[in-house]
Amino acid sequence: MNNLRSNLLSARARAYWWLERPDRAALGPKLLEIALIALIILNVFAVVLETVESFYSNWKFYLDTIELVSLGIFAFEFSIRLWVVPENRGYKSRLSWLRSPLAVIDLLAILPALLYLVVPVDLRILRTFRMLRILKLTRYSPALGMLLAVFEEEAGAFFAGFFILMLMLIFAACGAWLVEHQVQPEAFGSIPAAMWWSVATLTTVGYGDVTPITVAGKIFGAMITIIGIGMAALPAGIIASGLNEQIHRRRQSLEREFRKALEDGVICLGEEKDIENLRKSLGLSRSSADHIRATVENELRAKNRTHCPNCGKLI
Repeated sequence: MNNLRSNLLSARARAYWWLERPDRAALGPKLLEIALIALIILNVFAVVLETVESFYSNWKFYLDTIELVSLGIFAFEFSIRLWVVPENRGYKSRLSWLRSPLAVIDLLAILPALLYLVVPVDLRILRTFRMLRILKLTRYSPALGMLLAVFEEEAGAFFAGFFILMLMLIFAACGAWLVEHQVQPEAFGSIPAAMWWSVATLTTVGYGDVTPITVAGKIFGAMITIIGIGMAALPAGIIASGLNEQIHRRRQSLEREFRKALEDGVICLGEEKDIENLRKSLGLSRSSADHIRATVENELRAKNRTHCPNCGKLI
């Protein structure tokens, strides 16, 4: 029994090494990652081409085969990732991993097809939902991972901005209905009907299919348009601020690694590999890493300089 448990733990650790790539220089996990990325891209192209009726009717067997094989691979990948969660110290339990954004994305990649097996619905609708598999690239792209981290950390700010936007939409629809419903009952006959105008105006899209024609309506519309400019900039500002903070943290993380490696004054080959793996995982460019390294070396060099006991000049 102890040997079986030991073998299972060893196999779980090995599976974690293959899927999560703790050693980013390893060739095997890297090739597996490339294969999964290629499969995701193939699925996206397949979903796009399936919407062409003539193409789908001629290549139905191959497209359905791609879907069946992909579903099996993604389902197996999801189950293995769930199994190896204890190897990752970043999660307290498998349940905490299931609540993480990456786990939700992996689940969405297989859920539409599994749903069809349980509840028969329009298959074309489920094919469209399979486009969600493109989100799996977030796991393999540092840039997309950074953006996902921003959404996760700034969830409160996004919710607050969305709540304010909802209030403004209701306020704008109510105001438009009050000043325009008598002269344009077909467009502003009710608050729900006026919602379309308020959405198009607050988001600064301005399709122009519904516009105020009264003096009061035009004045009110101008005010809402000006407010909409600020509302449109709100989420962009949150994302920009969050991305800037993420980049700053990642640069600090790499800087700490350089300082740790330069404690003895020399970066050995093993430390070079560790720093390079960290740089890749953080998604920082080589020029940024070189700049950080030069800055740290100059600071340490200046800190270690001493004065000549005879003339007092820096040595």
